Amino acid sequence: MKLHELKYTPGSQTKPTRVGRGMASGKGKTATRGHKGQNSRSGGGVRPGFEGGQTPLFRRLPKIGFTSPNQKEYVLINLEQIDKLGLTEVNHETLLAKRVIKNDKQLVKVLGKGTLNHKVNVKVNKISQSAQKAIEALGGIVEVI
Repeated sequence: MKLHELKYTPGSQTKPTRVGRGMASGKGKTATRGHKGQNSRSGGGVRPGFEGGQTPLFRRLPKIGFTSPNQKEYVLINLEQIDKLGLTEVNHETLLAKRVIKNDKQLVKVLGKGTLNHKVNVKVNKISQSAQKAIEALGGIVEVI
């Protein structure tokens, strides 16, 4: 068998119905469109999303996707994560080395969830009050960039 010898199986291909080609065809006169109405006319029909005058779904749903150009996104790190990583210095370089952040331009915020078991020096963009108290209680240094 070769590519030029391939054939369709008999009956698998049907010719499209030709409408509006005279009364004898059985599909003449109105050409299966019915008699009157919007869809019987040329150019008739409604636009996509039209629901007969009812407020369409795309207008009923709230708009999404707006974000402020001034909004800053922080990578959040909890005290328990710092404890698991076993870091004594928490800054962009050490977090990048441990693959907690993807690049050194990302902003980092330390949160106070969990507990610390060792002294840690922290140099990040933001820190919560509870995290700062926990770090300073163990003798660590907190520096906000």
